[in-house]
Amino acid sequence: MGARAAVNQSCGMTTYTHKTAALALSAVTAAALTAAFAPHAEAAQVRSGQAGTPALVWRSCAQSGGPAGQECAALSVPLDYAAPSGRKVSLAVSRIRSEDPGRRRGTLVVLPGGPGGSGVQRLTQKGAALGRELAGGYDLVAFDPRGVGASTTASCALDPQDRRLVTLRNWPLTPQEGGFAANVARAERQAAACAANGGELLRSFTTANQARDLDRLREALGERKLSAWGTSYGTYVAAVYAQKFPQRTDRVVLDSTGDPDPARVERGWLANMSPAADERFPDFAAWAADPARAAEGLRVGEHPDDVRPLFLALAERLDRAPRPSTTEGVPLTGNLLRQAMQNALYADAAFPGLARLIGQAQDPAATPVLPPELAQPLRDEDAALALAVVCNDVKWPTDVASYERSSAADRAAHPLTAGMPASIPACAFWKDAPTEEPTRITGAGPSNILMVQNLRDPATPYFGALRMRAALGDRARLVSVDHGGHGVYLGNGNACGDRAVTEFLTTGHRPARDAYCGAPE
Repeated sequence: MGARAAVNQSCGMTTYTHKTAALALSAVTAAALTAAFAPHAEAAQVRSGQAGTPALVWRSCAQSGGPAGQECAALSVPLDYAAPSGRKVSLAVSRIRSEDPGRRRGTLVVLPGGPGGSGVQRLTQKGAALGRELAGGYDLVAFDPRGVGASTTASCALDPQDRRLVTLRNWPLTPQEGGFAANVARAERQAAACAANGGELLRSFTTANQARDLDRLREALGERKLSAWGTSYGTYVAAVYAQKFPQRTDRVVLDSTGDPDPARVERGWLANMSPAADERFPDFAAWAADPARAAEGLRVGEHPDDVRPLFLALAERLDRAPRPSTTEGVPLTGNLLRQAMQNALYADAAFPGLARLIGQAQDPAATPVLPPELAQPLRDEDAALALAVVCNDVKWPTDVASYERSSAADRAAHPLTAGMPASIPACAFWKDAPTEEPTRITGAGPSNILMVQNLRDPATPYFGALRMRAALGDRARLVSVDHGGHGVYLGNGNACGDRAVTEFLTTGHRPARDAYCGAPE
């Protein structure tokens, strides 16, 4: 890690100071999108916010398997904050109230990843565990950002083939598939469809507006300050909110953070997927070569060093000769295998599925079964949102030939991702972007931010998080966790990392210096 270590007495962590960090870029997941969540009506409760802010009318929306007592409401916000009396959009909001009013100290907003993640669904999934950890200290609240789930959505009317994850990321096509010219045509087609059908609503899907919407939610809740737990892309939303409204933040957790470089933001996050995959793949290789996998039928190689060349050769073979899959009309191509690999690197729990797919692809008698997220197109509204935020937030190069060169160079340096992170996106042809300049994250503001970060994250790599840490200066402390995968708090089983976040949210205590959590023994 390039760090000097000294033992810290709390939380089983080691504190350290950084040497010079590499000035590389970070990635945030795109298009891991969720279905709409619609509340159902029961007895309504109204809580008024500040004057002029619409009240929230709460309805029970507890889901099977979700937290008891979960409530939902809708919040009206301006389409354009420069014209606050004009057209409105609706945001789906959800909360789980503290069961201990005597311990309650405020509201914690759960900010999902993406762009495209549902905050309502995230709260449904994590609310019970979060409530146990925080022991009644907060009302837990989340919202679906504009364009997501049960909030107001937009459509690009994209062709189904243009809204698959493997095509939204525009993996470089083989010569048989049309090569770079076909990638350019697809990107141009996606951008044209969004320009023709998305309108001003699609143009409003930006990180800056999500931060403004969060402040409007604070007003509606009647809170002077908000605490926040942002994960993945949600960390950038939280950081932008803390920069725009520093005195309205209480305690802020940035869990799995990308590089905030305002000249690149999403461009940089995408670019960093290449080295990030290189850093994370050895974890899968070690798992897949373990003799214990043999009994499960999942052993990929005799030694960890065998797994990467085997995977690369298999992907190249599928480039030349795709295998029919159990999904009619969707063969297993080299790019689909690579996308399945990239998805699986997010969590150790996904390793068996990738190993099984590799085995099926190698077996002439087997018919590969595609992961569900790769077997079907995304919903058009979800695909539109995934494109819009990434393209609206920052200016992308328009020199088409430069993408061909950069993609080829990236593929040569990082063959696992085959040039995808540098491939040409719809953003190269996007109209009227950026809608405003990206927010520069600085050290100006209260020192109330805790960052927590896996060392081997395939989406928001450690070196990108160090750039956020440097930008925040004394406002933040960083807890680095010796673990692979994407997402730390209540996600990877590292008790030290979990304790650090829980202690900060419940007591306000952070390590005196940046700290380190070792791998569980």
